[in-house]
Amino acid sequence: MAVRQGGKWKVMDMTGNSLDHHLQRYAQRTSGMRASAIRALFSVANRPEVVSLAGGMPFLNSLPLESLAAEAASLINEDGLVALQYGSGQGIGELREQICQVMALEGIQAHPDDVVVTVGSQMALDLSTRIFIDPGDVILAEAPSYVGALSTFSSYQADVVHVSMDDAGLVPEALEAAIEAVRASGRRIKLLYTIPNYHNPAGVTLSAERRPRIAEICREAGITILEDNPYGLLGFDNKIHRAIRADDADNVIYLGSFSKTFAPGLRVGWVLAPHAVREKLVLANESATLNPPVFNQLMVSRYLHNFDWQGQIKAYQQTYAERRDAMLQALQTLMPPGTTWTTPTGGFYVWVTLPEGLDTAAMLPRAVTARVAYVPGNAFYADGFGSRQMRLSFCYPTPERIVEGVHRLAAVIDSELEILQTFGGPRPHGAITGERSPSPDTA
Repeated sequence: MAVRQGGKWKVMDMTGNSLDHHLQRYAQRTSGMRASAIRALFSVANRPEVVSLAGGMPFLNSLPLESLAAEAASLINEDGLVALQYGSGQGIGELREQICQVMALEGIQAHPDDVVVTVGSQMALDLSTRIFIDPGDVILAEAPSYVGALSTFSSYQADVVHVSMDDAGLVPEALEAAIEAVRASGRRIKLLYTIPNYHNPAGVTLSAERRPRIAEICREAGITILEDNPYGLLGFDNKIHRAIRADDADNVIYLGSFSKTFAPGLRVGWVLAPHAVREKLVLANESATLNPPVFNQLMVSRYLHNFDWQGQIKAYQQTYAERRDAMLQALQTLMPPGTTWTTPTGGFYVWVTLPEGLDTAAMLPRAVTARVAYVPGNAFYADGFGSRQMRLSFCYPTPERIVEGVHRLAAVIDSELEILQTFGGPRPHGAITGERSPSPDTA
């Protein structure tokens, strides 16, 4: 059983003795490591009878699998001695050149020398945090924010301070207030972490008007921006948003990935950084993995060279737009009064806020019993907020399954509301996105 002692969770037997004989030897930073709420759901959500609106898994069925299999065989036959050998800690040159071409679609003019290939953009996030953060440093992050980023920041003992969003993304005035409040408390801010396009989990997109203002605020405050952009090419309106990095090469570290636009199983991402930062990222990358897998890099490179990858992205866009529409229509038809949600123009997610008094974490076991899964909103906050919110993913289930999942979810919510009305009194809940008051701890 798990017991909390002295601010830490300990695994104990029935007599109260620790089952972990290494407990006193762990580094202090391990106390910040937490199991992902999403990972914890997978064992349940992957059961076929459960409609999972939880995980952000791309729908890969439209990939040309037979042609990709032939390409993989050709890679081994023609370049096997290279593909199966050690490689550069920065990544192979040809792929870095192709990555620059991909980023050019978002207005970024970059040199391949400033690109570092990583094992997914999650590693890029980890490496960037590693080289900037000392214990106690502050990272500003949107409210809510990507659970994987929060986990990484916690593992490096950073203090996360949230900044409000609205339907147009990160609010510049809230950012200024957060900076002022944190500095008044005597703490040092190192990074602003932002997902500007089709936000995970909120689904909103940072407006074009706000992007240069946010870059200016951070530049003047001496705060480096971590721009995380895995969904940027997955818009539903044929519009590609200009990256923040496109207009501020010196103060923005840009994180990219092929997990959403090609295949997450290959685990190929990248980080584009100012030249001096790039050198430290290469050293950190080498200390973590020696080099990213060469076979996977060459496979992505061949895909970009030999396949209609932009056509594949358009196919993804169409698929996800149809599923987004199915989810929004189901929410509109089935959800009880007082429920609100965002309307994403791309990406994978809808952010739902339930009526007053409900708690999505407490409700989750009953939802799973009703054979539907979601991610509770408090997983996306570092400060205990978000108990009325949930993230719903529309990327993987078919439209029919999405409608059925929302139907099951609505029935659970209706049941919760009936219980609430019967016994009275709202349960504790967190703030709605955009309703935060800045303070040193929750700005």
